[in-house]
Amino acid sequence: FPAKIFNAILLFMSRQVKEQLKKEVATMKNQFPGFRPGLVVLQVGDRDDSNLYISMKLKAAAEIGINANHIRLPETATEDEVLRRIVAVNENPAVHGLIVQLPLDSINPINTEKVTNAVAPEKDVDGLTSINAGKLFRGDLGDCFIPCTPNGCMELISQTGVSVMGKNAVVIGRSKIVGAPMHDLLLWNHATVTTCHSKTLDLAEHVGRADILVVGAGRAEMVKGEWVKEGAVVIDCGINHIPDSSKASGKRVVGDVHYPSAIERAGYITPVPGGVGPMTVAMLMKNTVESAKRFLQTYTPGKWNIEYTKKKPQEPQPSDAEISCSCQSKPIGELAREVGLFSEEVEPYGRSRAKIRLDALKRMEKQPDGKYVVVTGITSTPLGEGKHTTTLGLAQALGAHLNINTFACVQEPSPGFFFGARGIAVGGGYSQIIPLEEFAFGMISHVYILQALFDLLVPLRKGQRSVSPAQLNRLKKLGIEKSDPLTGTEIRRFVQLDIDPDTDSGSLENEIMAILSLSSSEEEMQQRLAKIVVATNKSGDPVTTEDLDVSGPLAMLLKDALKPVLMQTVEGTPVFLHTSPLADTAQGSPSILADKLALKMVGSKGFVVTESGHGADIGLEKFFNIKCRYSGLRPDVVVIVATVRTLKMHGGAPPVQARLPLPKEYSHENLKQLERGCCHLKRQVENAQAFGLPVIVAVSKFSCDTDTELELVCGQARQAGAFDAVQCTNWSEGGAGALALAEAVQRAAKLPGQFRFLYDTHIPAADKLRTVAQKMYGAKDIEFSPKSIEKLVLYTKQGFGNLPVCIAKTHLSLSNNPMLKGVPTNFMLPITDIKANVGAGFLCCLTESVSFILLYL
Repeated sequence: FPAKIFNAILLFMSRQVKEQLKKEVATMKNQFPGFRPGLVVLQVGDRDDSNLYISMKLKAAAEIGINANHIRLPETATEDEVLRRIVAVNENPAVHGLIVQLPLDSINPINTEKVTNAVAPEKDVDGLTSINAGKLFRGDLGDCFIPCTPNGCMELISQTGVSVMGKNAVVIGRSKIVGAPMHDLLLWNHATVTTCHSKTLDLAEHVGRADILVVGAGRAEMVKGEWVKEGAVVIDCGINHIPDSSKASGKRVVGDVHYPSAIERAGYITPVPGGVGPMTVAMLMKNTVESAKRFLQTYTPGKWNIEYTKKKPQEPQPSDAEISCSCQSKPIGELAREVGLFSEEVEPYGRSRAKIRLDALKRMEKQPDGKYVVVTGITSTPLGEGKHTTTLGLAQALGAHLNINTFACVQEPSPGFFFGARGIAVGGGYSQIIPLEEFAFGMISHVYILQALFDLLVPLRKGQRSVSPAQLNRLKKLGIEKSDPLTGTEIRRFVQLDIDPDTDSGSLENEIMAILSLSSSEEEMQQRLAKIVVATNKSGDPVTTEDLDVSGPLAMLLKDALKPVLMQTVEGTPVFLHTSPLADTAQGSPSILADKLALKMVGSKGFVVTESGHGADIGLEKFFNIKCRYSGLRPDVVVIVATVRTLKMHGGAPPVQARLPLPKEYSHENLKQLERGCCHLKRQVENAQAFGLPVIVAVSKFSCDTDTELELVCGQARQAGAFDAVQCTNWSEGGAGALALAEAVQRAAKLPGQFRFLYDTHIPAADKLRTVAQKMYGAKDIEFSPKSIEKLVLYTKQGFGNLPVCIAKTHLSLSNNPMLKGVPTNFMLPITDIKANVGAGFLCCLTESVSFILLYL
């Protein structure tokens, strides 16, 4: 009988399918090195039958070359826990197939339909979601996954050589796993299909007319051999146990068809066990490989699947606020998915911003870093050079216009910046972060720190502040006649009252912000917070927050502030805003965590564009000698932002005043004055080159600049040794206006890195200060006040002499005199005081031009 021959080749057929899939997987791996189809089997509970089925699937996957993983949740798992696991697998690009092993053996109620439909349709290799079932019902066979058992049945039927077209087919059973999809498959393969079930009248008569019979009713041997039409193809999907005393277990496995009698009449029949089962597993593997193929159709190794929005500039150009309002920002969850973040790593705050959990960095820790670009400037006017705008414009050019994975990292706007003369936008024009109205969130870090300190000092208990008598006395001294609630200003004054400025602790708020910015993990943040020096005891030893037993609670209060904030630019480029340490008494740059996470996310071929505060002499020096020293990161390219108007100021034009009209000298071409001012640009290029990196000068173009002036500045920059110098119009044109800069950055990033620090931290602190003053500012030497000498001796004795130095001086001149422009020479840099910011990890050295109180306020 053909049926007996058919039984003999069933196992060979499933093996043949697996061998073909193995070849396809090998081809994928050759075309995409490092790529493997991924499969996850999710199980709830520990049923023996489920364990057996899962082991068969995992074994088949290993034979083919599929990377299969088994997630087993305990029987105590809740529906929410199961759904969270499914979402995580849905979002993992390394997984192409997800199987939820049924039944879900939990002691808690779980909606199987809800769980099944939570699987992403494109990963539903079991074909059980309503979307895939609906597509199959409509006949969209090429756009869905077909359930594995019906698909295996069709494969078995095709191997018999019997054409389905025009045949009478009977399906017994109507389950979502076998019966219903089997009916649809036969129908769309042009059979005339009848679906029967246990309640069907005259079942034997229906079976007797079937050229093709598929049975999946779940009733042992319900179909008798004499019902079967002579020569019919019989596919038995049933698995049942019946008593059998001859078996050790006391039972044996049979199908829904009485096999001994049916084999005498059927042309082809599948046995149970060993018939449909192996082919079902083979079809599951086939669906997984097919899912991986579909993934590869839109997959480019290391590339985000992100959609950008290229904004068409308007003339005349609207205000920053009007541009922001005209842009529809992408939902932050969508942007997060596009750049490779998982839902569980994203904490949305409204529609347009989200905090990113540090788990994302841990997940990506083995991924290679992208290229690291730092944007700085020359010594600017009070109106600024446009570093934010250039940072964002460059990121837009690399991302939206050159299709390179690119992240921008910028500081959160601090209150002084936010309400300053430069406007309220981060960036400007068509190179800004949107939506503008949500930037108040960026000020939360400063406010959060103050509130955290207040909560630590005056805890909230049962809705009421627990104010001690001593604290009430302090409030009265400040002229505050209430204890709760306090305004933000009153909280600031109260918290400041706890810090005696004569105890060398400096500004606690500023040091905490610097700690947030320089910490790479929660553990490191807690260690740094524990080192904050708040006083010196009578023996001359430092008293720290750890000694006062407040560092732990403080770390808990600041835990949330350590997470970078994700937003986007006008063109949809992702941006991290995180921390706002001052550029005078601290390092003045975005956080290490934001930079590290962004570098992992962009991949080895991507770019991260970050920034440093003020000019290259101040901000860039601190970025390298403090931030890079602690982060371990090494930039690839430096971009210096310059403007014609600022160089005219350095060439002798009247000083620019904030909030006052620009002097008329700036609107007229004066090449001699401009050329004189370029000596300052040359000095700043040399400052950047001192760290061994290629330097590119980006000249921000203003409407009053002439082509001759712009060409002069670019030429002077190249003569000074810049790798390249380009004009930028990203304020008015967005990323398109920074394309030349982006292409120059790409070329420079290919050069071999030769990064070096300016000084070794093990040399005496006085020598470190002298090195910075002479090499960065051009000072003749430094001179210490008696107070600063006393502090230096004390800190060296306390073991802080090996810390990097942070010189706080005016950002309006290379010298400590803000009125001296160009390249001042032969001046002494007076060091008036030194503060040990031990938690942040540097000695803050004040010059004559800087007051801690002014900086703090």
